[in-house]
Amino acid sequence: MSLDLTQILFFGFLLLAAGALAGITAGLLGVGGGIVIVPVLWHLFASLGIDEAVRMHVAVGTSLATIIATSASSVRAHHRRGAVDFDLLKSWGPWIFIGVLVGTAVAGYVKGPVLTAVFASVAAIVSLHMGFGKPEWRLAESLPKGPAKAGLAGLIGAISAMMGIGGGTLSVPILSLFGYPIHRAVGTAAAIGFIIGIPGAIGFVLAGWNVPDLPPFSLGYISLLGFALILPTSTLLAPVGARLAHGLNTRNLKRVFAVFLGFTALRMFYDLLS
Repeated sequence: MSLDLTQILFFGFLLLAAGALAGITAGLLGVGGGIVIVPVLWHLFASLGIDEAVRMHVAVGTSLATIIATSASSVRAHHRRGAVDFDLLKSWGPWIFIGVLVGTAVAGYVKGPVLTAVFASVAAIVSLHMGFGKPEWRLAESLPKGPAKAGLAGLIGAISAMMGIGGGTLSVPILSLFGYPIHRAVGTAAAIGFIIGIPGAIGFVLAGWNVPDLPPFSLGYISLLGFALILPTSTLLAPVGARLAHGLNTRNLKRVFAVFLGFTALRMFYDLLS
């Protein structure tokens, strides 16, 4: 498909704005910029008439590519404050990586509406947790070990890859439910996004190679135009969000974001059923 100049300029402006919001959100709430980028791209691609068969795949793949740089920027800011648990990363990292490989393989095989349904379902659950969850809720007072650890970390990697998110959306609430300090969870989640982004992005390039009806300037399931415009603002503003996270009570911000996620999930469900 081709775009006229007006469409390209409007598309570019919205992508720059989405990158800024994603960067701040990634650092501030620890949910990963992908939870913003994927629905924005999904809506934009729909408005531009991009085929439903590839729309969600390109949104997810492009998001994973941007997460690599956004996570690296956010990790540096959190590391300076001692909020990244490298021991946990060494323990969970290999299982997250394996989960990403599985999730990417599944995502490349299933149809676009399946990915949309996965994103909408998880977004709805996260919205409810962010809106109504209590900080004192606990499943246990320490993180699981052995097979439970491997399964939990692998599940985070697989679902994150299928959703195009950096892992913070799932890992921060999960870590908190096991008594993990919230600021350390946010900082460590930023590093988890780096583990997810690299293999996930490569997998979506390979899965989308020579697929028909992709948007212009695409490399597999990654929109190079989207990547180039989202990346600068998301990378620059991720450290700003990280600084704010250490000085603000984010409870009310999480409730606002929960509403955004809830509406996004409902809209996706509506489009799937209509």
